[in-house]
Amino acid sequence: MTPAVNLLNKLNIAHQVHEYSHDAQHESYGLEAAEKLNLPPAKVFKTLVVKLDSGQLAVAILPVNQMLSMKAMAKALSAKKAVMADKIDVQRSTGYVLGGVSPLAQKKRLPTVIDETSQEFSTIFVSGGKRGLEIEIAAQALAKISAATFAPLSA
Repeated sequence: MTPAVNLLNKLNIAHQVHEYSHDAQHESYGLEAAEKLNLPPAKVFKTLVVKLDSGQLAVAILPVNQMLSMKAMAKALSAKKAVMADKIDVQRSTGYVLGGVSPLAQKKRLPTVIDETSQEFSTIFVSGGKRGLEIEIAAQALAKISAATFAPLSA
């Protein structure tokens, strides 16, 4: 399994693993997960890494059918500005490839913000650490493990 799944098992955190056959031709990893698992896109969350004006990387977790507001992300972390992080920096700091970046068990612990809409569901789905693997977990449990805060993040 992936480091994310191994971490949840080690900590004995309630979760379910869902696998599907990844289609490399699909335009959106997150929307593909929602379609293949027959889930509303608002319940499937993507993991994005941004770079703050301080140079610090941070993680944003938001629904796959939403766009990240850089302004909201910066505000949530008391920064002036946020931009998408470079692909190489993302892979180096998380240990995961794009399209399979899990918010769990990353190489470096980064400040993490989860979109507040996650609290509307008993569980949400996040990447399990590889394309075609999703983890179903309570948003509060995810926040506790990743030391995350909740804030509005969608544009």
